[in-house]
Amino acid sequence: MPQGAYFTYHPVLDGTLCDAEGNDLPPDHPPHPEHDTWHPFPSRGHFELADFIFRRNQMPAKKIDDLMQVLAHFDETHSHPPFNSDAHLYDSIDSISSHDVQWQSLSLRHPDFEILQNDPDAAPWKRVEYDVWYRDLRELLQNQLSNPEFAGGIDYAPRQVFGEQGQRVWTDLMTGNWAWGQCNTLADDPDCHGAMFVPVILGSDKTTVSVATGQNDYYPLYISAGNLHNNIRRAHQNPKSHDGSKEFRNFRRHLFHASLRAILESFLYGLGPYIADYPEQLLLSCVVQNWCPRGIADPKNLDGTQCGRRSHLHTRTLKQGFLALDMWFGWGIIDDILPFTAYFPCADIHELLAPDILHQIIKGTFKDHLVQWVDEYLVITYGEAQAELIWADIDHRIAVVPSFPGLRRFPQGRRFKQWTGDDSKALMKVFLPAIAGHVPDKMVQAISAFLDFCYIVRRSSLDEGDLNALDAALLCFHDKRSIFVDTGVRPNGISLPRQHSLCHYRYLIQQFGAPNGLCSSLTESKHRKAVKEPWRRSSGYLALGQMLVTNQCLDKLAQFWAEKFAAGLLSQPLLPTNTIAVDSDSIGDLDDENCRDDVDLADAFVDEEDKPEVIVQLAKTPVLHHPTQLQAIGQLIGVQNLRDLVCQFLHDQRNPNHPMPGHEMDVSLCPDFNGKVHIFHSAVASFYAPSDICGVNGMLRHIIHSTPTWHNGPARHDCVFVEHDPTLRGFQGLYVAQVILFFSFYFRGVDYPCALVRWFETIGNQPCPNTGMWMVEPEFDANGQRLISVIHLDTILHPAHLIPVYGNDYIDHDMKHSDSLLAFVAFYVNKFSDYHAFEIAF
Repeated sequence: MPQGAYFTYHPVLDGTLCDAEGNDLPPDHPPHPEHDTWHPFPSRGHFELADFIFRRNQMPAKKIDDLMQVLAHFDETHSHPPFNSDAHLYDSIDSISSHDVQWQSLSLRHPDFEILQNDPDAAPWKRVEYDVWYRDLRELLQNQLSNPEFAGGIDYAPRQVFGEQGQRVWTDLMTGNWAWGQCNTLADDPDCHGAMFVPVILGSDKTTVSVATGQNDYYPLYISAGNLHNNIRRAHQNPKSHDGSKEFRNFRRHLFHASLRAILESFLYGLGPYIADYPEQLLLSCVVQNWCPRGIADPKNLDGTQCGRRSHLHTRTLKQGFLALDMWFGWGIIDDILPFTAYFPCADIHELLAPDILHQIIKGTFKDHLVQWVDEYLVITYGEAQAELIWADIDHRIAVVPSFPGLRRFPQGRRFKQWTGDDSKALMKVFLPAIAGHVPDKMVQAISAFLDFCYIVRRSSLDEGDLNALDAALLCFHDKRSIFVDTGVRPNGISLPRQHSLCHYRYLIQQFGAPNGLCSSLTESKHRKAVKEPWRRSSGYLALGQMLVTNQCLDKLAQFWAEKFAAGLLSQPLLPTNTIAVDSDSIGDLDDENCRDDVDLADAFVDEEDKPEVIVQLAKTPVLHHPTQLQAIGQLIGVQNLRDLVCQFLHDQRNPNHPMPGHEMDVSLCPDFNGKVHIFHSAVASFYAPSDICGVNGMLRHIIHSTPTWHNGPARHDCVFVEHDPTLRGFQGLYVAQVILFFSFYFRGVDYPCALVRWFETIGNQPCPNTGMWMVEPEFDANGQRLISVIHLDTILHPAHLIPVYGNDYIDHDMKHSDSLLAFVAFYVNKFSDYHAFEIAF
């Protein structure tokens, strides 16, 4: 067995480099040269203007004409704007010929269409033809795979990944068992040897573009090559109208499957996972509401029975021996139709339905079930009036949670009726401590186990140990959630399809890789760009055709931009740097090589560089007009012995092997420092978390704040994890401290970036048995004062989020989030603050 982490590619379908005719090429064969041309645009400036107007600004036609009139004024003859009119600009975009994929259509209609044409009593929907618009999927996939933006993010063959200890690791689709198994089947054909297997990922979801009357619903179908890492789906739209009758619903189901069958006909051997929420999964699998679309479990006890998997073969067999009503009530199968994949030799929709983190876990199990059940428990137990008071306290507990990089604030608590998936994800981070003390311990334990499941499953890579932890969390959740049955919230038991779907996650991860690459949030996030914005740009009358043209133009511009950027033609600004206007007040700062503008820097953002180590750096610009001597700084922040603490810090830095630590040394025996000190209000922690959801490279950055005023409000002093013993697992190897001050100084030729911190100490030797979080309390010295010391920035690993242990009492409604870290005597170490904290604070 190889030593360390390694991976193996499929030995037969290995994506051998070849030319357009399929002839093998050497691995170092250069790509086709990129033509340095801006055709059909006269210049780069013309392209960037068109891209800005049409894609980035979405400027209306009338305003385009107005802008061209203004720009014409700057031409010497006052008669030559970059584009003569909006039509000229649109024609230029439409003339981009490379990778142009035209829209096609097919018409579908009711079987009795001809007979009912002259029947005035027939339903209108039976007498119309339905146009379904699509583009050639092969050409679309070719465009995706040839997009230079995806270079380095494509798997040319299935691969099996193994970790340091030889355990399997699942990440992207091509690391799963399904892709490997498909290639094993294709390997029986000698013509496929050396080929690149390109599975097709599909996704569909109805979206609404207007609350007005008339046709306002659209049914976009999204497609992506399964070889891409964390890719962007491209959209294809087909319209959808509806009627309330059962007959029309049946017709609509047939229309849907007939459309998919026709559009996907060219992919008989390449259909991969299908991204859809639960209602869409039922539509795709032709399964009855409240049944599982993957397995044949009793809908009254989905999690309590062992059941077989659904398949087209099983459905066809049942059809031969049972009536339609028996199929419906006994097996949850809609009898009068087969799923579209029944006509594809290597596809079965029951096996291809992807896990859906957004609707099954975040919106479904958490928001719609657990949060709602807590609400119902409070009403059942205390009555509506008292329950409202308890919810008001829970709301306030959430509102006073201390700040944390990237954490959404909830100044009004959890009033979540119109919340999005992002709102629900934010609530998950702070909900558990807020309800502890107001609900039974077992209820807290159930939600804690569920959150463990959620945070594990959202990792970007999972190994066998992670899957075992996933199983343990699910088993605990199933055990503890019985509290909702015992308290009367779910008196008839718990048998819910969205919660039942959690039972399938281990198998689906092994088949398709990490679920966060197949979540329906990816399709929902594309609705705005693919449907809603193009609809708003249309006239509203016969909008579909206008929307299709808009999408095609957007695709052309995006592909054109990607090609030119990859060729290095867009890497420099249009104006030379020395011609860009600069505020005179900023000139001095720009001359400083250490200057960086942090004003608009987000609290949490992705670093494009992939570095395996943790790096914490001070902000590049120190605070101006601030004392620079330790004695004056100590008086300003209320730490009179700051100079002594710095001297003790220097003792530890310069004598790392000394038997006596600096805080026990007499200050007179420590290095003496009286030099200049620079103060900073923030530091940036950059760290590599392989399973963090933070972009392609996985390098996440958080800003750690320590400032006397935050956004013209109260002070903000963030907490951090400090390295204690790297040989210990999880939180046992860490300390927690709150940053009072960031500063740096030079001493004997060495730069010391530092933090003045006040310490917390761990309560007990294991996490809280209810929340699963470690607890800490403020640490005091022998004189009863808060323990404070100076540490090197290199010892800081990650921002830490502390949430008060609120107990059973109601909190003061005058309290603010800025007071929390000083107002309470104990705190939870929030392992749910982000995915990196979950990995290190367990």
